[in-house]
Amino acid sequence: MKPLASSALPLSLPLSLPFSLVCGAMADNVAKNVVTTLAPSGKLRAAINFGNTVLAQKDPASGEPRGVSSELARELAKRLAVPIEFVPFDAAGKVVDALANGVWDIAFLAIDPVRGAGIDFTAPYVLIEGAYVVPADSGLKTVEDVDRDGVRVAVARASAYDLYLTRALKHAKLVREANGPDALALFRRERLEVAAGVKQPIVAFAKEHPDTRVIPGRFMVIEQAMGTPKGRDAGARYLREFVEEMKASGFVARALSASGQTDAAVAPPAPSG
Repeated sequence: MKPLASSALPLSLPLSLPFSLVCGAMADNVAKNVVTTLAPSGKLRAAINFGNTVLAQKDPASGEPRGVSSELARELAKRLAVPIEFVPFDAAGKVVDALANGVWDIAFLAIDPVRGAGIDFTAPYVLIEGAYVVPADSGLKTVEDVDRDGVRVAVARASAYDLYLTRALKHAKLVREANGPDALALFRRERLEVAAGVKQPIVAFAKEHPDTRVIPGRFMVIEQAMGTPKGRDAGARYLREFVEEMKASGFVARALSASGQTDAAVAPPAPSG
């Protein structure tokens, strides 16, 4: 694999400095067909899912996206020498649905074979976990206990964990809502047996609601990757190299730390060959 130009930061730089000031490389000598396939409109339209707070958050003052996804998008736009336009969503399933409308050029989504029908993914850049929350007095003690007849599991519709659990659960019933917060609200309102979601917001929810508890362990590892619509082969190849460099240079780790997401793990290098 031909390495891309490095944008690594010296480790001594303060994490509080804006990434736009300290992380951005000048635009690479990127092949024209890469630019035109990734940004055919002349700007890079990046779908940002605010429903996954590990990867994306809104700046409380400006409302601008921050977090590892937005920093990767900004860095990519600099290398392509095009403006960035963020296309916001509140759920991963809505990002995937919007693929048919052609409103985004790159997205940050969990890898799943269903999504792979229309999206070319990179290797993952971040690994996060799927976790269950249950009422504090629930008889469900382990991850394996959840897959029982009569157990209802609240999930965000078309999320990575919804897609996975649709295949994995044989007895429990999935009850879907539009996004993660709505699924958790449904779990409490309807007194469902379980809610599933990304570990960090599930843990935060349980802390806010002492009458609930998190089941130890995880039901899946969620591989978060960059993706672009099928048919943009030159762009997809470039994205794969870009993600590998961003992991190896420490960019992903620093972006996670700067946004307070130190519990998320940087994905290992993609297998060679």
